[in-house]
Amino acid sequence: MTAPRIAVVGGGLAGLSAALACADAGARVTLFESRVRLGGATWSTQHQGLEIDNGQHVFLRCCSAYRGFLRRLGVEDRVALQARLAIPVVAPGGRTAWIRRHALPSPAHLAPSLLRFDPLPLRERLRAARTARRLARLDLSDPALDAQRFGDWLAQQGEGDAAIDGFWDLLVRPTLNLPARDASLALATKVFQTGLLTAPEAADLGWASVPLQALHADPAAAALRSAGAVVHLRSPVTRLDRASGGGAVLWLGSERVEADGVILAAPHDDAAALLPPAARVDTDGLRRLGASPIVNLHVVFERPVTSHRFLAGIGTPLQWIFDRTEASGLARGQYLAVSLSAADEWVGRPAEELRRVFLPAFEALLPAARGVRVERFFVTCERAATFRQQPGTARLRPGPRTALPQLALAGAWTDTGWPATMEGAVRSGLAAARCALVAAGVTRALPAEAA
Repeated sequence: MTAPRIAVVGGGLAGLSAALACADAGARVTLFESRVRLGGATWSTQHQGLEIDNGQHVFLRCCSAYRGFLRRLGVEDRVALQARLAIPVVAPGGRTAWIRRHALPSPAHLAPSLLRFDPLPLRERLRAARTARRLARLDLSDPALDAQRFGDWLAQQGEGDAAIDGFWDLLVRPTLNLPARDASLALATKVFQTGLLTAPEAADLGWASVPLQALHADPAAAALRSAGAVVHLRSPVTRLDRASGGGAVLWLGSERVEADGVILAAPHDDAAALLPPAARVDTDGLRRLGASPIVNLHVVFERPVTSHRFLAGIGTPLQWIFDRTEASGLARGQYLAVSLSAADEWVGRPAEELRRVFLPAFEALLPAARGVRVERFFVTCERAATFRQQPGTARLRPGPRTALPQLALAGAWTDTGWPATMEGAVRSGLAAARCALVAAGVTRALPAEAA
């Protein structure tokens, strides 16, 4: 049997994982990426002599598909993964509380740190513990969960503004890229049940210890070449058609490319524009998924201002702060990257305006930053970092299969059961690869379904 030809449209984590899975199963794979680089929403560049990432992307120990992707690339040694969850939560003045896991059975493993979480009054801490137990009992298969905002559900449990904005938002905003008040209850429940309220070790936090280019794009390109795949950069696909004798036709402008199967792993708006009517995918629904932005602040201080490798801010406009000094190649001082999720209010504002807002916030939050010269301050923005993970999105997210067997969908916006995360992207790529391979007649060496 001749090895099937599989074309992958899109070189983000979904497309890369799909392409590798198909190549590993013996398919002849060609990947088309419209941009000059691989990596999708996880990319690096050089700026003022520093290696910087477009944003700070973290993962959890429970992210089995993403961690498997790292193993396939041979780069597990390029990430840090906590032996035990420990998140420093810093309030103005440097007062620090911790969210840790303890040697107790789930969900009691978080109870000691929650009861000691002094940014909240004791009464609010006790109520939050009770709310967490109720959250653990919600049925993720209940479609009613996606019809409700997480903030409304929290208010029904008696959670007040201080707890919603100071505790629940601390964990929901960076994972769902929306405030807790606006996020889908279904997706928030997934985050807490899978990450925090089941296996005690599930939420141990991981992050890249090298630039993302060295973690994802470059190793993936090398792995694809070794597997016999072909990668075309600066190659936007402009149209998809069904071939008359089966299979598919891709158009790159006037250039025609034939394949036995296609995995469309483009962003959801781009996918909506490319999908042929015969695929019977609700393209209007894809467009209604919308977008939520992330703004990243990059700040270089002349000397270190915190000893934490990362921290979460509370009572401050600063959200999550990461020390990227070593990864960036900075020889002197400290480079801190700030991730501002759900950053609609900051998008498009001049860097100087953001500097006036956030540098005083640094001095208020971290006493060691007071009076320390800021050598560089610049901003990056992902206007469409994720789809908008609000109520009603579950029915808009298609699965990997379409009405055309030769066409499969991948992307963190597809129905993976996960939020729009690196884990969701890789899971979608593996699911699409299974569909494309089976449709092309491959029955062996199929990628395993992620647990």
